[in-house]
Amino acid sequence: MVSIFMQHPLEGVQGFTTEAEVSVSPCHTEISCRNEDGKPVDWFIMYKLPKYKIDDVGNGLEYMYLDSSNEDWQLSQFLVNTSQGALGSTLKPLYTGGGIKSLRSAYLLYNDAPPLLNYTTKYGHAKGALHFDQSQGFWLIHSIPHFPAFPERGYSWPPTGKNNGQTVFCVTYKYGQLLQIAQQLLYYNPHVYNCSLPVVFRKDMASLALLCEGSKLPWVSKRLQGLTSAKGESFLSFAKSKFYVDDIYTGWVAQILKTDLLTETWQHSYVLPSNCSLTNHVMNIKRIKLPGQIQFKSYFDHSKWCVSRMHKDHWTCLGDLNRENPQAWKSGGLVCSQNPVIYQAFRQAVAWYNGC
Repeated sequence: MVSIFMQHPLEGVQGFTTEAEVSVSPCHTEISCRNEDGKPVDWFIMYKLPKYKIDDVGNGLEYMYLDSSNEDWQLSQFLVNTSQGALGSTLKPLYTGGGIKSLRSAYLLYNDAPPLLNYTTKYGHAKGALHFDQSQGFWLIHSIPHFPAFPERGYSWPPTGKNNGQTVFCVTYKYGQLLQIAQQLLYYNPHVYNCSLPVVFRKDMASLALLCEGSKLPWVSKRLQGLTSAKGESFLSFAKSKFYVDDIYTGWVAQILKTDLLTETWQHSYVLPSNCSLTNHVMNIKRIKLPGQIQFKSYFDHSKWCVSRMHKDHWTCLGDLNRENPQAWKSGGLVCSQNPVIYQAFRQAVAWYNGC
C-alpha cells in the first residue's frame, strides 16, 4: 500500500564537498539517526550477526554497533527485534503515530522483498528508508528482506531475518541533501511499499512523488553524487539503473575510487569470481571476523559492503547489490566513505578473501 499526501581524485564530482543550497524552514527538528541510548547521532552502522557462527550458534538477533564515538565495533546490549537500541530508536517516530499522521514530515520505505508482499524482479535490488521534515532527516540503507514493517503495524523484526548476517547504515542529512538523495533513488527504481509525502514537500520533492506513484526514470545509466551529513561528513552515492549493465563494484566503483576493493556480498548462486582484469581489482571476501573472536563464513552473510584492500585509501562502501551475474542487470547503489573509523572497523573484519 502506498499513500501520498500530495586535487582529491574525486574533485569535481557534483556535491562531494558542499551541501546543496536549498531554503529550509528554521524550525528545530529531532528527526535523526539515533545511537544506542536513543540520542541523535550523525551516523551509525549495525552489523547483525548470523545465527550460525564458527564454533558458536547464536540466536540470530545480536548485533555489533559503530558510530563516531566508538573506535571499533561494540556488541550491543540489545537485540535487534526490540524497539530499544539504535535501529528501534531511529524508526520509533514512524511507529508511535506522530510520523504516520504528521503533515510536516515525510517518509518513504522501499524494499525489493517488502513485508507482507511478494518479492518481485520488476524493481531494483535496494532496501532502505527515508524520514525527514523541512530541516533534516535520515537515509537508512540496509540489507534486510521484509523490513521495516508497515508503520501502522508497529516496529518488528522479520522471522526470516535471523539466520544471516545483515548490515544497516544510517546517516543524518539536512533537507537540501535529501533532495539529492531523492534524485539518486530514481535511478534505483526501488519498490516503494509505503510512503507519505504531504503537500508542503511536493514542490521540492517531485522525484519522491514520482517514486511514491510507482514511476521510473527511463533510459538513464548511472549517477554519482557527493553528499554531506548534518555534521559535515562527506559521502559518495553511486546509483545505477538497469541500463548500466555491469558489476557495480568492478566496472564502476573500484575504477572511480581508484582502489582495489574487497567485497562482501551474498554468495550462493551465479557468483562472480574475483576480478583483476581492470586497473583496479575487486576480490571476494570469504570469511568475516569481528571483536570477541566472532567469525563467520560469507555463505551466512547477506550484507553488502566493500572496503579498500590497501590501508592508504580508506574507502568503505555499504549498499544494495551483490557480485553475481544477474545483478549486472539490476538497479541499486552504494554509499561510500573515507571515514577512518568506519574503514578500520571493516578492514579488520576481513578474515580471508579470494585473490585473483
